[in-house]
Amino acid sequence: MGYAQYRYLVLSDLYRITGSGRWRVLPRYLFHGESYRYNFWLRTSRYARHHPWLRFCLYPIARLLLGHLTYKLGISIPVDTRIGSGFYIGHFGGIVVSQKAVIGRNCNISQGVTIGRANRGRNKGYPVIGDNVYIGPGAVIAGCVRVGDNVAIGANCVVTTDIPDNAVVVGVPGRVISLEGSQGYVNRTDYDDKIP
Repeated sequence: MGYAQYRYLVLSDLYRITGSGRWRVLPRYLFHGESYRYNFWLRTSRYARHHPWLRFCLYPIARLLLGHLTYKLGISIPVDTRIGSGFYIGHFGGIVVSQKAVIGRNCNISQGVTIGRANRGRNKGYPVIGDNVYIGPGAVIAGCVRVGDNVAIGANCVVTTDIPDNAVVVGVPGRVISLEGSQGYVNRTDYDDKIP
């Protein structure tokens, strides 16, 4: 990951929270926005880890701060998890994401969400989540399932099968109840034109 991509990811995450993708807004949310602070150090750790010079000076500091926030906020997302731009953590606490899961652009994650691996059975593997997906509080997405684009997953839903685009999913196990999608839940996605 180059600096331009790192900058884009950091500012797109910021825009999703604040509506501004400018560096001058960053310090306020870095010191007072718990969820954004986690995002920032997650992105910084990944960038520094793969940069030849920063690996030895910035990466240890970034990992230390990320580790502190992991315990403080109850969010466990490995540094190498593939997460698209505009990642939004609505409320922290009890969020666990597997290292090999893939999360698309503009994903909203609520408290108590688990995106994890299934160790056996026909769904053995890791989830792949599309773009513009809203994941409600307490939801579980487990195994080798594909969640389509513009999907809304309800609170405490358990997803163990593939979900089509634009679906609204509820229940245990998750079932599609409409095709109205995540519109209204996933906002401020127009940052491509707003980040300087």
